[in-house]
Amino acid sequence: MFTGLVQAVGQLQRRSGGVELLIPAGAALDPAALQLGDSVAVDGVCLTVTQRSATGFTADVSEETLARTTLAHKADQRGWVNLEPALRLADRLGGHLVSGHVDGQGTVVAVEQQPASWRLVVRWNDPAYGRYVCEKASVAVDGISLTVADCSGDGREFWIAVIPHTWSSTTLHRLRPGDAVNLEADLLAKYTERLLGWRQTTAAAEAPISAAWLAEHGWS
Repeated sequence: MFTGLVQAVGQLQRRSGGVELLIPAGAALDPAALQLGDSVAVDGVCLTVTQRSATGFTADVSEETLARTTLAHKADQRGWVNLEPALRLADRLGGHLVSGHVDGQGTVVAVEQQPASWRLVVRWNDPAYGRYVCEKASVAVDGISLTVADCSGDGREFWIAVIPHTWSSTTLHRLRPGDAVNLEADLLAKYTERLLGWRQTTAAAEAPISAAWLAEHGWS
C-alpha cells in the first residue's frame, strides 16, 4: 500500500525479463535502505525489488503490467519515473490510499501554467473509469496523489491544480499534451461500488416470493 507521496525520481531502463531503476545520488530514496522483496511504486505501479545496487534496484515486470501501463515505453526511452516505497503502519497518510495496481492509462490533454500553479488536464483512455471521478476526489497520476479540481459530466476528462512543490519534485513538469500516464482511481470509490452492487444483488435474490412473481413465471 502507498500514499501517492513521491519520495524520489529515478530513470528507467530495460533489462532481460524486467526493468532496472537508476536513482540519482542524494535522492530521498536510498537504494541501500531497500531489502530484496520490498515493494516500490514506480510511476504508480507496485513492483518488487529483486536486486539492488549502490545506484538503484531491479524489478521483474510481467507482460500484463507492461501491457497495461506506460513502463514498457518509458523503459525503452530511458524515461524518468516517480518512486515511493511501501507505506509502513506507523507512517502518516498524507496523500490517499494507493494500491499500486494501475487501472489503466490516460492521456494528457493540456498543461497550462497559472499564476501560482499548473493546470493539468487528463482523459481516461477507457471512459468506464470516469464513474470514479468527481470534484475533490483523489486520483493517482503516475503514482502521485492528486485532487480533482473539476471534471466533465461523465468524469472521463478531469483537471488538477498542481502546486509548485509537486510540479518540481515529480515527473509532472516533463509532461506534454499527448503523453500517456498511469491512472489509479480512488480505492475507496471502487470498494464502495462493489459493496453497493453486492448488496443490491443479494437483496434481489432474497426478496420474498410474491403473487405477481408467481404469475409472471406461469403460476396461477
